[in-house]
Amino acid sequence: MATAGGSYSIVEYFGGDDGYRCGYCKNEKGNFSHGMWSHAMTVQDYQDLIDRGWRRSGKYVYKPVMNKTCCPQYTIRCHALDFQPSKTHKKILKKVKKFLSKGEMPVGQCDGGCDGEFIIQISHNFSRPPCRKAKDLRKERRLQKEQQRRQDGGTLTSPNPTPLNPASSQPKTVEEFIADSLPDDAVHRLEVRLVRSSPPSPQFKASFDASYQVYKLYQMAIHHDPPDKPSESQVRLVPVSFEDPDFLASYEQSAALYARYQMAVHGDSPFECDESQAETSPDGPDVGYGSFHQQYWLDGRIVAVGVIDILPSCVSSVYLYYHPDFASLSLGSYSALREISFTRQLQKQSPKLSYYYLGFYIHSCPKMRYKGQYTPSDLLCPETYVWMPIERCIPRLETSAYARLNEDAQAGDARALKDLGRTLVLHRRTVMPYAAYARKRKGPSDEREVEQYASLVGQTCAERILLYRA
Repeated sequence: MATAGGSYSIVEYFGGDDGYRCGYCKNEKGNFSHGMWSHAMTVQDYQDLIDRGWRRSGKYVYKPVMNKTCCPQYTIRCHALDFQPSKTHKKILKKVKKFLSKGEMPVGQCDGGCDGEFIIQISHNFSRPPCRKAKDLRKERRLQKEQQRRQDGGTLTSPNPTPLNPASSQPKTVEEFIADSLPDDAVHRLEVRLVRSSPPSPQFKASFDASYQVYKLYQMAIHHDPPDKPSESQVRLVPVSFEDPDFLASYEQSAALYARYQMAVHGDSPFECDESQAETSPDGPDVGYGSFHQQYWLDGRIVAVGVIDILPSCVSSVYLYYHPDFASLSLGSYSALREISFTRQLQKQSPKLSYYYLGFYIHSCPKMRYKGQYTPSDLLCPETYVWMPIERCIPRLETSAYARLNEDAQAGDARALKDLGRTLVLHRRTVMPYAAYARKRKGPSDEREVEQYASLVGQTCAERILLYRA
């Protein structure tokens, strides 16, 4: 036996038997998920957990009950190294560049990258050219081509075309789009700064008030919070008594809200990482692992914040909030493209870090399907925890909202629970296997609850993560 300390993950688990309101289809009791509060979490343990369908919001870690919840949420990852921006992505990158160059704010709906969030229009002191219909533009281009064809003797190309430069025929990368230089007289300047949020760096602390104001405006405009919310006194929820049934009943309902607030505003994270860990991890990125904010500074002020985790195999997108005045710039998609580019940059330092995790893909919710446009990408099979190419999953999801995605009927969960007794627990500040704890325990058996937890995290994590027992 050992005293708790060092780099352990420590969690308190509570089940997911009660349904609550779904944020996607608005079913009042249709959303089911398992949850646990992580007092501490190593980046490797969290990497293994998200590869089993878990996801964090602050220190609250949850896993949808896939075959029971109304809108099944499939973990999705993009192969960052092989990513090529689509036409839609290129339009978004060009739209942002046009705004920076000329100050022109697009008018209309944002694309799917806004998660279906509405647009707030803002006025500007510049004139816009009259909107032209796409049909008219296509007709004009056809007339121009026809005129060029006549000039070239009936062909679209000259008889002796200039040989193409092989390099110029390569598709433009996302980095090249982002790095496109702005004119000297550009109206705006955009800078993306990476600041460590947990533990908070001096840069994070210095910009805290500015980030918080953007978060408040975002919550009011996008999530319809009243002006006096969210404030810490209203949202504050401290997990101090998991043994109190009344506390537990309300805790599952409000833990995610509290965790999101703490994460977005205070950078709350279960990872106990800092820059010094980069020195002890030779294959890790220079910035180290853990939780960060990517701050989008426009002309010297913060307009958006992307919350990300840097893990051993991936950059995981956690949350994004932005000033509602800039909603029509499709900042949800734009930040995802910047984060993919950032993943590719980190991979040059850390070869294993080659994926970009976009959170959950929800095929049954059309507004959430946009994540499948970041290709090539995989979905996680909810039964075998094997990654499957998304294009092979779509036919199954068209038939049923919940589906086993692995096509091999014989395949199973490689990390399925085999020995409950080896599950590690933390009891009275002492680490011990569950088999030893069960012999000491007085009162009703908790074997059913512990077995449910261990099955969800898998044998590997069950033998590493400490499950708190009162």
